[in-house]
Amino acid sequence: MSDLKTSFEQAVAQSKQLSKRPDNETLLKLYSLYKQATEGDMPDDAEKPKMFDFVAQAKYDAWKNRKGTPMDAAMQQYIDLVEGLKGK
Repeated sequence: MSDLKTSFEQAVAQSKQLSKRPDNETLLKLYSLYKQATEGDMPDDAEKPKMFDFVAQAKYDAWKNRKGTPMDAAMQQYIDLVEGLKGK
């Protein structure tokens, strides 16, 4: 396993043990980076959430906006974000 993947998996575990819950914007960023790092670009045929499912819509948009970001870059951004959150 690569060092980046190991560090990413550690960051994922650490994100679940933060002393303070991040705000919703940061949670969406973590979600979208995680999805991009683990699955890559959102499939073109992904079903858009129902109009009044605001949480699902926000997640959909956040991940969709990561399109084109390499998986390794998303992993590193996720790691960096978690490291920043640990200091707060």
